[in-house]
Amino acid sequence: MLQLHQIRTRSGLTFDAWKEGPADGPLVLLLHGYPQSRHTWRAQVPALAAAGYLAVAPDQRGYSPGARPDPADLANYHYDRLVGDVLDIAEALGAGERRFHLIGHDWGGQVAWGVAARHADRLASLAILSRPHPTAFVAALQAADGDQKHRSRHHRAFLNPDTGRLLLEEGARRLRRNLSEAGVPSAAVEDYVGVLGNAAAMEAALAWYRAQEGLRVSLGPIDVPVLYLWGDADATVGRAAAEGTAAQIQAPFRFVELPGIGHFITDQVPAEVDALLLEHLRAHPA
Repeated sequence: MLQLHQIRTRSGLTFDAWKEGPADGPLVLLLHGYPQSRHTWRAQVPALAAAGYLAVAPDQRGYSPGARPDPADLANYHYDRLVGDVLDIAEALGAGERRFHLIGHDWGGQVAWGVAARHADRLASLAILSRPHPTAFVAALQAADGDQKHRSRHHRAFLNPDTGRLLLEEGARRLRRNLSEAGVPSAAVEDYVGVLGNAAAMEAALAWYRAQEGLRVSLGPIDVPVLYLWGDADATVGRAAAEGTAAQIQAPFRFVELPGIGHFITDQVPAEVDALLLEHLRAHPA
């Protein structure tokens, strides 16, 4: 069973995290998305650790009780702070001057793109699941066909102050239903609700959207080797945004399309994700 650790950073925040693997192994940070948690990586952390990597999957800002500044002040959840947390966690793990590998899904992917764009010198490689490069995403949102805008309509709903209460009422019935209908197994649903199924955590998680008014972040091209995984049955990310990501990469880039797979890739095909990630990490050693 994976053991829960706490990582205290120089900012004074303490992140709950899974940490497995040799202490002197290359660091791999794994960033979850919404409405998930470190449990997104339940298969990947032990697989990476067994391959000799120090694999660390934190519950991010707002998801960890010890790293939950007041969500009423949206400055606490600005994109710059989310990006800064990644560097602070790496430093707390002893990688303040060493390159590390970064993997992100959904909002974790959005943050990982920012680290790569602004701090390329810190990364050995980048792997992204589901979330396209922000520039490609914005272009798709603005497309005349309206496809991505429709897929992202939930972002506008998250700005409503009643959203958290509605998602959690009746034992988090709506949150559970949304995850289940997206193909997330029941045991994983319980893991995610176990972290996010209370008002304090939910409001902090929604603050990520409210602080940025969605996912409209302006970033430049990426100069770090990238693996990008996208399921063609993803209800929230369309083909235009996914395929548009390639134009934003100025380093080795591999795009893997997963037929019939939805947004929550690690919950649907964990073994395939393990194999693809290990191949990518070995191709780009720290």
